[in-house]
Amino acid sequence: MKKCLFPVAGYGTRFLPATKSMPKEMLPIVNKPLVQYGVEEAIDAGMVDIGMVTGRGKRAIADHFDVSYELEHQIAGSEKEQYLESIRDVMGKASFSFTRQVEMRGLGDAILNGERLIGDEAFGVVLSDDLCLTEPGTDGVMKQMADLYQQFRCSIVAIQEVPDHLIHKFGVIKGEKMKDGLYQVTDMVEKPALEDAPSNLAIIGRYILTPDIFDIIKNTPPGKNGEVQLTDALLTQARKGCVLAYKFKGRRFDCGSVEGFVEATNYVYENIYSA
Repeated sequence: MKKCLFPVAGYGTRFLPATKSMPKEMLPIVNKPLVQYGVEEAIDAGMVDIGMVTGRGKRAIADHFDVSYELEHQIAGSEKEQYLESIRDVMGKASFSFTRQVEMRGLGDAILNGERLIGDEAFGVVLSDDLCLTEPGTDGVMKQMADLYQQFRCSIVAIQEVPDHLIHKFGVIKGEKMKDGLYQVTDMVEKPALEDAPSNLAIIGRYILTPDIFDIIKNTPPGKNGEVQLTDALLTQARKGCVLAYKFKGRRFDCGSVEGFVEATNYVYENIYSA
């Protein structure tokens, strides 16, 4: 599996006014933008063909994964050049393709817009808002899921247990336990009320999808808030075949919220940047 899709067209309204002219995916956790963390995770899983589904005002993302000749000329030979090592490494290992989601119609629609970048093969999906970190020397979340795909050859969603008061913010699964941390999905509900939630196992922003998901999305009517929900398409896929839910090893930060963003920044500064 070589391809990974990044839906990065959202407005980032929870971070206004900062995101009025700056993509939320470019918000830095210490000195590295969120989207770069996600791309590095994908590369570590062997997914080196990176597809970005962007929108208006998102050119900074493409510029980040390109050479800045003026900047490089100014700092060439200085001690400041070391600060470009991580992004140079990413650019040397991966290729980047971009397409636009013209209208914000939900995650399912964003995935469908990426079909032209993916083609007829299984692929990863990373939502940059969810920063997933693992212990040094251990596999990242996408690598864990890619290894599972090699065994089961079906779509996989990453899940974690969430407290009751947050259930309404997530897609929630019901599943039959196959082994510790792995479930075969039998039902999914998008952002349910607590009393309607089938479990406390919530889907987070890491997926591996088989290419039949595109045709399923095309035939999925808009759901909650008039958006095309990936959860609805995955449920159809689960009923036709197999979708697995994987309780990943690692720590997730909700960087789509100010609280989670600050928590992630403090954690990275204390445990990674300063180490």
